[in-house]
Amino acid sequence: MGAVGESPGYGKDHKGFNDQLRRRHEKRKWSKWDKVVVATVLVTHLLAFCGLFCFSWKGFGVFLLIGIVTSLFGINLSYHRHLTHKSFKLPKWLEYSFAYCGVHALQGDPLSWVSNHRFHHQFADTERDIHSPIVGFWHSHMGWMFDLSSIKEKCGKRNNVADLEKQVFYRWIRKTYIIHPLSLATLLYSLGGFPYICWGMGARVVCVYHATLLVNSAAHTWGTRVWNTGDLSRNNWWVAIMTFGEGWHNNHHAFNSSARHGLEWWQIDMTWYVVKFLEVVGLASDVKLPTQIQRQKMAIKSLSVN
Repeated sequence: MGAVGESPGYGKDHKGFNDQLRRRHEKRKWSKWDKVVVATVLVTHLLAFCGLFCFSWKGFGVFLLIGIVTSLFGINLSYHRHLTHKSFKLPKWLEYSFAYCGVHALQGDPLSWVSNHRFHHQFADTERDIHSPIVGFWHSHMGWMFDLSSIKEKCGKRNNVADLEKQVFYRWIRKTYIIHPLSLATLLYSLGGFPYICWGMGARVVCVYHATLLVNSAAHTWGTRVWNTGDLSRNNWWVAIMTFGEGWHNNHHAFNSSARHGLEWWQIDMTWYVVKFLEVVGLASDVKLPTQIQRQKMAIKSLSVN
């Protein structure tokens, strides 16, 4: 098992930045992509609301099944721990299968998602962070999604995903992205009509949206700090439960390449359990965990590290 590195520093000097951002938002022009994102969010929330009036246990089962597949396997295991941080290695057929699960979470194609998250770690909780609570809780939770030009201004070109852009699969997904969730919606409608759309696309997407986004907002606002990461990251137990382990966020920022986020035995981390299972059966290799020396170095105070 490999060792992992540490998070970058945290710049606290953002006096006047919120006022500048507010003035910018007053003058901003909404791009076509911004409008598409707003429309997608509104439609999925409307479908989720409609689901309250067409509940069925089969529809709820679809909600749970696809929700777990797209969140745990797609966003957490693939987009985040594997593609962004390279916490472990997978055979290509399995790597692409998990990444395709993430496509159906409607959080963007792998190239965009990974680029955004790498920028977040590079500029964590500074004025260049694309979704930090220093700008406001709403901005860190959802507001940043509706302003693509702001991301470009803060971070520049997406030059941090060259490793993925070399692969035909990810370039193909980027070009054909919208086709895949529309195909899933068509399949669900053919199997169960409008209730399956409400629960399998609306409620499911909305719940996975907000669970993932709470890591950006709540886990940088509330919780405990064990590691001296130099940013606002927190370990938040209820976010961890909602996100299959992603809420142990101070742990993650301390050791961002670690495949395991719940570092203590009592910190439930379902995504890590899946990675460990894949390692045991020989499908995951080079699984990275923090060393004892790294943990002692990053500890806020002297800790007894087992």
